[in-house]
Amino acid sequence: MKIGIMQPYFVPYLGYFSLIKHTDRFILLDDVQFIRHGWIERNRILKQDGGWQYVMVPIIKEEGRNTLIKNVLINNDGKWKNKILAQLQHYKKRAPYFNPTVQLLNDIFSEEFKDIVSLNIVSLEKICKYLGFEKNFEVFSKMGLQIEEIHEPDEWALNICKSIGNVDEYWNPPNGELFFNREKYDQAGIKLAFQSINLMPYNQLNNNTELGLSIIDVMMFNHIEEINKMLDNYKLS
Repeated sequence: MKIGIMQPYFVPYLGYFSLIKHTDRFILLDDVQFIRHGWIERNRILKQDGGWQYVMVPIIKEEGRNTLIKNVLINNDGKWKNKILAQLQHYKKRAPYFNPTVQLLNDIFSEEFKDIVSLNIVSLEKICKYLGFEKNFEVFSKMGLQIEEIHEPDEWALNICKSIGNVDEYWNPPNGELFFNREKYDQAGIKLAFQSINLMPYNQLNNNTELGLSIIDVMMFNHIEEINKMLDNYKLS
């Protein structure tokens, strides 16, 4: 069994969804420290005049620096959903899949969310279903796992896999190669693999392709079949 474990990102880029698609179980790690202005509450889309801009979910200022992701609450005082949808309007004239993409977001936003993890779970579930592969996302803090004490960052995934049992492979994005110790995983009988997606240019609003943007941008310009070809275009190391 192949396991993927990631923090719950907001409408993330292709590589995140490729990891979801190609692992057997996908766990959202929400019991770790929240780092503000990362990918938990925001992501990137195109700007009308070139370059990129953030789409962001406002959060209630956390108390102290040790707030866990699972405790991050959304600030619902303003109309943040309307703001995000308004930021997408410049796609309308140029993006062939504007309507189904906005319809999908409206479906996501039709629900009310108190916390960022709940929003991100629903977003991931509905986007995966739109792309043709349904996934049952597991949330670490709700799994009731008893894991060994964590001494190094790479032991979160290792100890979760050991607690689950029957895990043959653990897949991680390529940036993890800097701090993962393969020997630990080998000793546990778990193959450690780093998945690198090959991001290819596609027609956007202008001639300069911005790669690595939110899945929202990819869905705006590409048919579902083309998106899945992108998700399948990866290598392991």
